Amino acid sequence: MTAVFTPSLFDDPGLGVGRPGDVSWSGAHRTVLDERSWVDVVPGWLPGAEEWFSRLVREVPWLQRRRRMFDQEIVEPRLTCGWDLAGAPAPADELAPQLTGRYGEAFDRVSANFYRDGTDSVAWHGDRVRFTHPSPVVAIVSLGAPRRFGLRPVGPAGAAGRSGGGTRWLTVCGGDLLVMGGRCQHEWQHTVPKDPGAGPRISVTFRHSDPGPVAARSERAREVPAWALR
Repeated sequence: MTAVFTPSLFDDPGLGVGRPGDVSWSGAHRTVLDERSWVDVVPGWLPGAEEWFSRLVREVPWLQRRRRMFDQEIVEPRLTCGWDLAGAPAPADELAPQLTGRYGEAFDRVSANFYRDGTDSVAWHGDRVRFTHPSPVVAIVSLGAPRRFGLRPVGPAGAAGRSGGGTRWLTVCGGDLLVMGGRCQHEWQHTVPKDPGAGPRISVTFRHSDPGPVAARSERAREVPAWALR
């Protein structure tokens, strides 16, 4: 990994960012992808999103990861960082209980992707929490410029076997909350595609590490490789 920015301390948690009591669930809309998967979008969930975006750009120790793909090494077209909840930049530690109250999961992991412009992206994928969670809930706060967010069912056979159909496209804006649940990480993939002309955007993602009683008892959960738990 290669560090891109040098951080300062997260010592001013109130810097204009909306307090947790200010989050708004009005306008929340659920799209049922199929009988097992869903996605919620809450426009303008977080007030003061612009201030949080600016602070994260300046202060996060952004990394650009390299991955082996087949016989070559590629550089991921975005910057990333991750924390446990206690170490995450404020007000993440106060937003997580709001999400827990709504969705019933103890969100204790936070990560961020920085899409510097429209050439940065993330390919179709399901989050690695699917290795340990039968029905994970993944909550994403969008900061900065609007970007398209795609969802598609995994495999043509899977798509044909479930109601709901093919690819869905959403546009998420600064301050919006997007939450994926049910079997979304197992049976659907998501992407942020390249978008010429798009401005900078950060996605702050909340996940829960507790796999729950079903996954905790399974052989598959105990055999998950270490990289999938990071």
